[in-house]
Amino acid sequence: MSERASLSRVTRPQEGGDAARVAAIAAGDRGALAALYDGYSPLLFALARRILGNAAAAEDLLHDVFLEVWHHAAEYSPERGSVAAWLTVRTRSRALDRLGKSSRDARAVERATVEHADATAPSAPAAVDGLRVRELALTLPSELVAVLDLAYFEGLSSSEIAARLQTPIGTVKSRMARALALLREAMGGIEGGER
Repeated sequence: MSERASLSRVTRPQEGGDAARVAAIAAGDRGALAALYDGYSPLLFALARRILGNAAAAEDLLHDVFLEVWHHAAEYSPERGSVAAWLTVRTRSRALDRLGKSSRDARAVERATVEHADATAPSAPAAVDGLRVRELALTLPSELVAVLDLAYFEGLSSSEIAARLQTPIGTVKSRMARALALLREAMGGIEGGER
């Protein structure tokens, strides 16, 4: 079954109710947001995962999309399209943005590593650890690499990163914490194993 057929089968019976839910969300109804999330999250998650190729990144994206819905529900206009289309376009657009960022993030990590390697001549163990950190950073989801790059290599604060990425500051802080925890965990595994 095609995605379009699946989307219409899932959403068409609720469409009138969905527009009312979005209006209720615009008025601050958290229950309406939960109902909309329950109805669309499986479909939107599948779309995001297919584009990003990563379940964790798709979950993060889905969280951000519904956060946008909460903050921008008043901007929805039934004349411009269905709620299903509105949500699908938002999800697809954000996923493609992140996909484009991931290649830029890999280049940023590479650039930062080269710049720092040129700036100092580390000892052999420090150079090996630096390479390991770089390799590990490249395995992180692109949204985590982006906050690390902006914080550590451009020296931006959490609020500056939030403004640059057009992302809520809480999301920036949670991504930073998650990135550092993943790097610590991976480095602990390396240090605990063979060197």
